[in-house]
Amino acid sequence: MKNTLAGLAAMLALVFVAPASAEDVKAGDLVISQAWARATPNGAKIGGGYLTIENKGSAPDRLLGGSGDVAGKMEIHEMAMDNGVMKMRPLDKGLTIEPGKTVKLAPGGYHLMMFDLKSPLKQGEKVPVTLEFEKAGKVSVSLDVQAVGAQAPAGGDHSGHMDMKKM
Repeated sequence: MKNTLAGLAAMLALVFVAPASAEDVKAGDLVISQAWARATPNGAKIGGGYLTIENKGSAPDRLLGGSGDVAGKMEIHEMAMDNGVMKMRPLDKGLTIEPGKTVKLAPGGYHLMMFDLKSPLKQGEKVPVTLEFEKAGKVSVSLDVQAVGAQAPAGGDHSGHMDMKKM
């Protein structure tokens, strides 16, 4: 009976654990979390990467770009509405992360644009990339590849908190 209860307790504990996600990466005053990308179809030459950057310091930092073996080139882009038309443009001067603020790179807004993909991004893979910041320098992160068309990383916000009202 004792082993049965211990086994049941262990199984229940697993049910209440948040899904596994990419680890938070700390670089200077920055915390990078929820790093992910969308899977791409065979033959696609571009892909998007997304993540959240929190600046816990007292001075701004700037995401300048990125690189990785997965792509020939990586840029920071912004999508925005302009007179009812969705437009995308590179941020040639990078993306500023103000002190005490959090910037989210997500579909339909700021994102990493990966050009000349060497191979398709496949759901379930982890894609290593290096982000380059003005102050924090070069930072290695892994993008968790989600399904084609995903709008967020698996498991929601990955904050690690459970909302018991939804259970």
